[in-house]
Amino acid sequence: MKKIAVIGQGYVGLPLAIEFSQHFPVIGFDINKERVDELNSGQDRTLEADLEKLNQGIQSAKATNFTKGYKASCDLGELATAQIYIVTVPTPIDKFNAPDLAPLIKASEMLGKVIKKGDIIIYESTVYPGCTEEDCVPVLEKFSGLELNQDFYVGYSPERIVPGDKVNTLTTIMKVTSGSTPEIAEEIDQLYKTIITAGTHKATNIKVAEASKAIENAQRDVNISFVNELALIFDRIGIDTNDVLEAAGTKFNFLKYKPGLVGGHCISVDPYYLAHKAVQLGYHPNVILSGRRVNDSVAEFIASKVIKLMIKKQKTIDYSNALILGVTFKENCPDVRNTKVVDVYKELQEYGVDVDIYDPWANPEEVMHEYGVNICKELPQKTYDAIILAVAHNEFLTLDINKLKNDQAVVYDIKACLDRDLVDGRL
Repeated sequence: MKKIAVIGQGYVGLPLAIEFSQHFPVIGFDINKERVDELNSGQDRTLEADLEKLNQGIQSAKATNFTKGYKASCDLGELATAQIYIVTVPTPIDKFNAPDLAPLIKASEMLGKVIKKGDIIIYESTVYPGCTEEDCVPVLEKFSGLELNQDFYVGYSPERIVPGDKVNTLTTIMKVTSGSTPEIAEEIDQLYKTIITAGTHKATNIKVAEASKAIENAQRDVNISFVNELALIFDRIGIDTNDVLEAAGTKFNFLKYKPGLVGGHCISVDPYYLAHKAVQLGYHPNVILSGRRVNDSVAEFIASKVIKLMIKKQKTIDYSNALILGVTFKENCPDVRNTKVVDVYKELQEYGVDVDIYDPWANPEEVMHEYGVNICKELPQKTYDAIILAVAHNEFLTLDINKLKNDQAVVYDIKACLDRDLVDGRL
C-alpha cells in the first residue's frame, strides 16, 4: 500500500491527512515543530480536526507497523518514504495584491529533493490556471533531476474546505481531480474516491481543475460586491439594505447574498490569482477587479459611518473609545487569515478612537503576529462610546449590549443579527 505525505498541516492539510489515515499510512508534514508535537499529542488549535479520528489514526500508526494511520513529522527523511505527496501550503497575495508563490515554490523545492521515480505530487493549493505545470513542475524537475511523465507525475485537486463548517465537510463536498496523464488522472481520482463520499469530478486537464477553483470564489466575490455596492447606495437613500434584500428575496430566482466584510483565505484572495493570469495574457478583467475594489472599500465605509453616527449623537471623537466584537473572518471559527475586521480597527484609530477588540475564538498571539493588534479573550469590564458587532459568534448573540454602552453610545451591526431596537445602524 502506498504511503501518503500531506505537506502543510493547517486548515486544509490536517483534515485531509486524517481522512486518508483511515485507509492509508499518512505522514502529516509541517515545518513547524511545535505544530507537529501538538498533533502527535492528539490536539489541534485550528478546531478543524475530528479529534477522535486524529487519535485513532495516531494509535493505528503505532499498532499496525504503519500499514495505516497518522503521524505528524518535520523530518525530511521520513517525508522521503512516501510515494504520493499532497501539497496544501498557503498561496497568499502580497501588499500589491499579486500572487505570492513563495510557500508553493519552497514546498516544490523541498519535494524535488526527496521524490523518487514513480512518485505522484498532487497540488491542492489555490493557484491560477497553468501554475502547476508552468511554475511548480520546472522546480520539481530542477531539484530532482527527474522528468515529468517519465519519472514522476503531478495532479491538481483544489481544496474545498470551509473553515468552521461542521455540515459541509471535506468528505461531503464533491472533489475535482486531474492528472498529468490520463492514467495518473484516473489513479488520483480513485485515490480521492476512497475518502470523498460525495464523489469526484475528473477534470479534462490540470488547467481546467485550477481554473474551476479560481472561479468558485471569484463568483462569490463578485456577487457579494454587488450587494455591498447596494449597501453604499441604500445608505445614501436612507433605507435598510437588509430590508430591501428580504423583499427581493421573495422571488424564487433571487440570489440571497448579504453585504459584509469579505476576508478569509479564499474569497478575498483567489480573484487576484485569476486576474493576474488574465493580465499576463493581455486582458484586463474589469468585473473581477471592480468587485475587489468595492469589497475592499467596505471597512472604510463602516468606520466612517460609525464616526458620523457618533457625531450625530454629539460624541467627541478624540479620546472616545470603541469595542469591536469579533476579529475572525467568519463566525464560530478561530481562523483570522486575511480578516478585514482589522481594517475597521485601523480606520477607527485613524479618527483618534481608542479601540478594543474582544473575540473569545481567536488566538491573541496569532492576531498579534499577523496584524500587530492586541485583542481581548475576556470581555473588558468597562463601557464604550461605540460598539461594532463585526462577527456573529454565538456568544455575541446573547450578549447584553446595554451593559457595554456609555450614555448615547452608538451600536453598529455589520452582520444584521442584533435586535434592531438596539442598533443605530447596520450594513
